[in-house]
Amino acid sequence: MDRLSATTLLPDTFQGTRDDIAGQLGFIWEQIKAPLIVPLLKIAVFVCLIMSIMLFVERVYMGIVIILVKVFGRKPEKRYKWEPMKDDVEMGNSAYPMVLVQIPMYNEKEVYQLSIGAACGLSWPSDRIIIQVLDDSTDSTIKSLVELECQRWASKGINIRYEIRDNRNGYKAGALKEGMKRSYVRECDYVAIFDADFQPEPDFLWRTIPFLVHNPDIALVQARWKFVNSDECLMTRMQEMSLNYHFTVEQEVGSSTYAFFGFNGTAGVWRISALNEAGGWKDRTTVEDMDLAVRASLKGWKFVYVGGLQVKNELPSTFKAYRYQQHRWSCGPANLFRKMVMEVVRNKKVTLWKKFHVIYSFFFVRKIVAHIVTFVFYCVVMPLTVLVPEVEVPKWGSVYIPSIITILNSVGTLRSLHLLVFWILFENVMSLHRTKATFIGLLEAGRVNEWVVTEKLGDALKVKAASKAAKKPRVRIGERLHLLELGVGMFLFFIACYDLAYGKNHYFLYLYLQSLAFFIVGFGYVGTFVPNS
Repeated sequence: MDRLSATTLLPDTFQGTRDDIAGQLGFIWEQIKAPLIVPLLKIAVFVCLIMSIMLFVERVYMGIVIILVKVFGRKPEKRYKWEPMKDDVEMGNSAYPMVLVQIPMYNEKEVYQLSIGAACGLSWPSDRIIIQVLDDSTDSTIKSLVELECQRWASKGINIRYEIRDNRNGYKAGALKEGMKRSYVRECDYVAIFDADFQPEPDFLWRTIPFLVHNPDIALVQARWKFVNSDECLMTRMQEMSLNYHFTVEQEVGSSTYAFFGFNGTAGVWRISALNEAGGWKDRTTVEDMDLAVRASLKGWKFVYVGGLQVKNELPSTFKAYRYQQHRWSCGPANLFRKMVMEVVRNKKVTLWKKFHVIYSFFFVRKIVAHIVTFVFYCVVMPLTVLVPEVEVPKWGSVYIPSIITILNSVGTLRSLHLLVFWILFENVMSLHRTKATFIGLLEAGRVNEWVVTEKLGDALKVKAASKAAKKPRVRIGERLHLLELGVGMFLFFIACYDLAYGKNHYFLYLYLQSLAFFIVGFGYVGTFVPNS
């Protein structure tokens, strides 16, 4: 029998293109598109539209609540009993509760003096406050500097304790937990926590402690963050826009509806008895603050957010630091959701409304859906519909809903409205990392417990600006290139070119701009150097 040749095994349609790779790929694409690609892409579009509607409803709901809060003046001082602390002639200073101030730090060379100085400058009876510096530094030089700074304040009569441990187990949660074990903490009623770059105003305790004193069901008083370096560069302006929405809207809504909002890990005061009842600090995720807040809420404790009280702090000035921070802030909540969802469902101490708010609104929509839909829908699924014209995204899903969500997100930073396009493009780039981190948290994969301390610059930039020797630092090409961003940028650029040449969706303008944003970040032209201005 004659040997079968390759030509007899291939259909005639394929013969003419067997030497043409592009033609072969085109033939394969046409063969699988109708039975496989089109149905899968339709499913993806449907799922993304559902997620977009969920996010849209959540944003509109929070917008309505904020309007009502502003119209009816529902300030926390009116919703809860609040009276200024007064002197008692008979009791003296013992009429004031004992307050512990914790400052966890790790190799904070640039900011340790600022944070310790601000904590020691808090106005409160000197015999009713203890400053506790929890130093996990691994650099012996920095350790010595922090210890000397504590000794300097102690010599001025400040009750300050310098605490170290022989390991970094549990990172920040481990340090805070270890600090609470000290014998002198038993005397304290409340604990205020400030990260190393936070600088509270002297009247911070006078404005927060009365909530806890006069309302025994309140466990936490959370203040707002004020960013001292928001005008440093375009990247810090983008961060300010995102975080201002969180503090102006999300935290305010959770507090004013008596539902739930997360502890931000710093610039807040806890009732120590509530903290202990909730089980204390746990290091099972990288969001120990959110973990504690959820557990305390499930015990029936209330939180109050005081948006009018602002504490100065610093935004990450480099893309590397910001990316690590966003990984932790996206991975941690997703992992905590995985660990606690059934615990919330089974809880019998809180109302069904609070359970729904915590599981659906706080965790699922804001911490999971918001990240995934931003990247998957706008950077993957919508671009793919250009190659598959049989699948269409309705205009309300591709234009109207995203536009309304964007406008609602921008209300927190009206001064940056002219930067809205840049913010959208940058947020879409960051959604790549947030989506990846979210899936790592949900699946409890490799980097789930990665903790990289966010680098702070403090006054270093001012010092450099005053020095003529300040030079642009050299960065290796390998450190500047970000392959994930470059890969997505090339994908979007190819789709944009195809849409311009053959498509009917007219997405190419958005796709070109978005691909450019991915290329700019991918080649390391964002957050690499902070100008000395």
